[in-house]
Amino acid sequence: MSDKDGKKPLGLGGGAGRPGQVKQSFSHGRTHNVVVETKRKRVVVPKPGAAPGGAVPRPNSPAAVASDPSKRPAGITEAEMERRLKALAAAKAREAEDNARRAAEEKAREEERDRRRAEIEAKEREEREREEALKAKAEEDARRAREAELRAQKKAEVTAKPAERTAPADRAAAEAAAARAEKPGVATGPRRTDRDRRDTGGDSDAKAKAKADENRRTGRLSVTQALSGEGGRVRSLAAMKRKQEKARAKAMGQSARAEKQVRDVQLPETIVVSELANRMAERVTDVIKSLMRMGMMVTANQTIDADTAELVIEEFGHKAVRVSDADVEQVIDTVEDRAEDLQPRPPIITIMGHVDHGKTSLLDKIRHANVVSGEAGGITQHIGAYQVTTDAGAVLTFLDTPGHAAFTSMRARGANVTDIVVLVVAADDAVMPQTIEAINHAKAANVPMIVAINKIDKPTANPQKVRTDLLQHEVVVEAMSGDVQDVEVSAQTGQGLDALLEAIALQAEILELRANPQRAAQGAVIEAKLDVGRGPVATVLVQHGTLKQGDIFVVGEQWGKVRALIDDRGERIAEAGPSVPVEVLGLSGTPEAGDVLNVVETEAQAREIADYRIQAAKDKRAAAGAATTLQELMAKAKADENVAELPVVVKADVQGSAEAIVQALEKVGNDEVRVRVLHSGVGAITESDIGLAEASGAPVIGFNVRANAPARGSAAQKGVEIRYYSIIYDLVDDIKAAASGMLKAEVRENFIGYAEIREVFRVTGVGNVAGCLVTEGVARRSAGVRLLRDNVVIHEGTLKTLKRFKDEVREVQSGQECGMAFENYDDIRKGDVIEIFEREEVERRL
Repeated sequence: MSDKDGKKPLGLGGGAGRPGQVKQSFSHGRTHNVVVETKRKRVVVPKPGAAPGGAVPRPNSPAAVASDPSKRPAGITEAEMERRLKALAAAKAREAEDNARRAAEEKAREEERDRRRAEIEAKEREEREREEALKAKAEEDARRAREAELRAQKKAEVTAKPAERTAPADRAAAEAAAARAEKPGVATGPRRTDRDRRDTGGDSDAKAKAKADENRRTGRLSVTQALSGEGGRVRSLAAMKRKQEKARAKAMGQSARAEKQVRDVQLPETIVVSELANRMAERVTDVIKSLMRMGMMVTANQTIDADTAELVIEEFGHKAVRVSDADVEQVIDTVEDRAEDLQPRPPIITIMGHVDHGKTSLLDKIRHANVVSGEAGGITQHIGAYQVTTDAGAVLTFLDTPGHAAFTSMRARGANVTDIVVLVVAADDAVMPQTIEAINHAKAANVPMIVAINKIDKPTANPQKVRTDLLQHEVVVEAMSGDVQDVEVSAQTGQGLDALLEAIALQAEILELRANPQRAAQGAVIEAKLDVGRGPVATVLVQHGTLKQGDIFVVGEQWGKVRALIDDRGERIAEAGPSVPVEVLGLSGTPEAGDVLNVVETEAQAREIADYRIQAAKDKRAAAGAATTLQELMAKAKADENVAELPVVVKADVQGSAEAIVQALEKVGNDEVRVRVLHSGVGAITESDIGLAEASGAPVIGFNVRANAPARGSAAQKGVEIRYYSIIYDLVDDIKAAASGMLKAEVRENFIGYAEIREVFRVTGVGNVAGCLVTEGVARRSAGVRLLRDNVVIHEGTLKTLKRFKDEVREVQSGQECGMAFENYDDIRKGDVIEIFEREEVERRL
């Protein structure tokens, strides 16, 4: 090598190489060892990313050495070379990870700097906006003060110089005066509003004059001008006159603002910004500006609380009157009637008693009608209202209530709206459970009672037993020196009906029933239903006032306008006075039985009251749900895990029947199974009912209603069962039977024998086999067994084998020996006792 190559000459010293020996061979077998220096080759590690994956490795690089073993330095083994390559790869990986981590940290620091910068900018912007708002408010206050001072000064000048208030001689003088008033530095009159600017066309007098000249109407408007639109929008003559009057008044200094009208603003708990502006008769934009100055960024449709609204009302100079949401119901007339306005009204009599004691038959005999034949199963399942005129000319209103146990709510509702209760008791059946319940309802409603002892014509009738049984419930009839009238009647023969009507008339005369027919009507909903052709229909018993066709009313959560009134005979009438039962058409929805109907003045009031009641009902349900704690929910869910549910969807013809069915079904069940009513309603079965039932796997129960055609098709397609009923106790019995089918069968054990182990044998492939003697009963192969040791059960299971000698047998009688082996159990000892039993499943019913 030469020096110009930049490399040191080959030598034996230095650290660049290492000494070695080379054996030289010559002819004739001669050899010679020569000491040489071997050049050590450097391993160059490329920088990360310096050499791409597809680049050719440099000579002497580890990659080149790995690919070509001949280039590997002397003295380095393959294992050493592989270890170096692995170390190199690990170093590259660590460096890549460090680079990625540093990049992520740098990105996070950059995001944190951006976030802090944004927060600082937001705070600065808020401070700037707050300062601008405060500055604007201060300027506004200063401007108002300045204007007030200028107005006072101008008023003083006008008073001192009356001659100056004379009108200018001509229009040019008026315009000159207006121009002087508009000069800078001379502020006369109040600040012009945006509307004034729009009317005058701008702040500059020159622009105002130019626009006035341009818009001044000099002649008639031709059709050509109107169609071509030349000159833009043309003001009317009235607008021009208003504009001239305003300019003249401003020139004369008489443009003082009209005195601001102070209003009493009704303020509920929450109010919409636009509604607040409407009640104050102020512009919405002004109200929003006021709220923005308070630091509230709101829109016209946002809701604000009463405290904030009160501040806004006071700022605009009005007076806030706090009202509650419930105050909407104050429009309902609750004024006490004056004595001179009261007139006699017919008494309301409710027929109550046990089922099949003859209540409806007795009423039929009084009405000369036949209602019983129209009732399914001969029992009343609706609450009916009828008006009867007796032979003496007295008008009586009768309510017929069901006697079945499920119709408790109907009986209570009838007792609450009645004046007199007629308790019907069968002379051959005496006092029964629903009779006692009717007595309790009458006492709770504090209404007088008349006992009608029915079926007196039967041979087994014993009216004296009825009177005696009533004593147990604190009902003392007149025949037993009490104050309760009792009449013996027969609904079949008509015996005693005149005496019953006389007793009712006497009791009504004692009560002195009176009402005011001239006031707004008020009544109670006896029954409600959804009629296919007429819509929601409510049977209403008018209690006060007169209900007329066209009256607007609110009833519960529904409202409406009386479209038609139908009496108990099916005839349309124009009005219904006190104690008159009528069917009312024109409701917005089906009300609840027992709701109170009140007549109001306008539809807006009725709608507002109904909306408030709907919202109050929602809030009540939400509050009831919110009151439930998480622990209670978890406890209820845990308790419901082992309870099977039978879901049902109920549709009935009237509201009272639906209510009675739901109450009856909720009582069906026990700790293991219960009935869950998913939905109950009034009217025909619809597709939505089928969809709900299909989603929950529930049957649809129709009580005196049918499914419409789309619902029938949907039910057939989705496999939903629809069951129709017309008698309530048939419905309850079927649901009870279905729920009983969900009960787990009761498992009973019958002990059939005992066997004593006399010896234990070890059998290969079988395990321990007990040699037993059947001491009692019989041992069967299919029976269950228990292993008793010192009268303690240590194992319960089944037999693997039962042998008699070498044969497998089905059973072994008492006194015989046998061999037994347990299934998966070998711990048997001599002296143990085997108890043999059989299990039997018994079906349970609710």
